[in-house]
Amino acid sequence: METLMHVEDGILAARAADGDERAFAVLVRRHSGYLIGFATRLLSSRADADDCVQESLITAWRRLPELREPERVRAWLSTIVARKATDRLRSVRPLTPIEDAEPEAVGLTPDESAVASSQLDMLRRVLDELPAEQRAVWLLREVSGYGYDEIARELGVSANAVRGRLSRARATIYDRMQEWR
Repeated sequence: METLMHVEDGILAARAADGDERAFAVLVRRHSGYLIGFATRLLSSRADADDCVQESLITAWRRLPELREPERVRAWLSTIVARKATDRLRSVRPLTPIEDAEPEAVGLTPDESAVASSQLDMLRRVLDELPAEQRAVWLLREVSGYGYDEIARELGVSANAVRGRLSRARATIYDRMQEWR
């Protein structure tokens, strides 16, 4: 597996689609942290995120031959996670709170670090309070960098619905984060 660690995602995905379990394991190791963080933001629960990512990776392994652009495997995996998370949100509201560790603030004074931590806590609370549809759209756009059409496809809504949800999410975040501007 060590020799595969420096291989590009596209090559690993193509090999995994041909049944190479080691190539898939490298992809999982490379992207699981991001996917868990992404799912945690969508679901507001680390436990639910872990389950969601595990289900997503099982689905991804089965559907790898359908991957048309192997070099975009991370976006493809994110899409599967977003769909699984959306299904979970539609079925049951998660009960477990976010269990994230604070990211280390590198190069900040203690005061700056405290302010940054407080800002992140406030943003988490605001995101947790957003309706699930708005939170999903905001995270797909602002965190994962998806375009409006991509988000629309992923969530099964129109691009206009995406724009409306994103606009409402941004307005709420802007309003609630005023004290930090």
